[in-house]
Amino acid sequence: QVHLVESGGGLVQAGGSLRLSCAASGRTNSNYNMGWFRQAPGKEREFVAVIDWSGRNTYYGDSVKDRFTISGDNAKNTVYLQMNSLKPEDTAVYFCNIEYYSDSEIWWGQGTQVTVSS
Repeated sequence: QVHLVESGGGLVQAGGSLRLSCAASGRTNSNYNMGWFRQAPGKEREFVAVIDWSGRNTYYGDSVKDRFTISGDNAKNTVYLQMNSLKPEDTAVYFCNIEYYSDSEIWWGQGTQVTVSS
């Protein structure tokens, strides 16, 4: 069993910043990718960013590139999402996930709400 807990969401004005965190517990002795997705009301879940185990490789969705930065701390089994220059269209529930290399098992967190006011 893997448990992911997101934190750091909230209400911010357009142009502001937030930093999300996601801590994994349970199965922590395997290598993995960790990532962030988001889902706005009435829309499909959208890829935001992912980081690999080494931390050297990161990928971003087009809508957040150059504004968001993903980073990780393997010692803490935690991934972070620094979100700058936030826009109202960034308003969504943000979910983190973890995918294990050995068996491609994927687990999801419960999500954290981010609301950007105009």
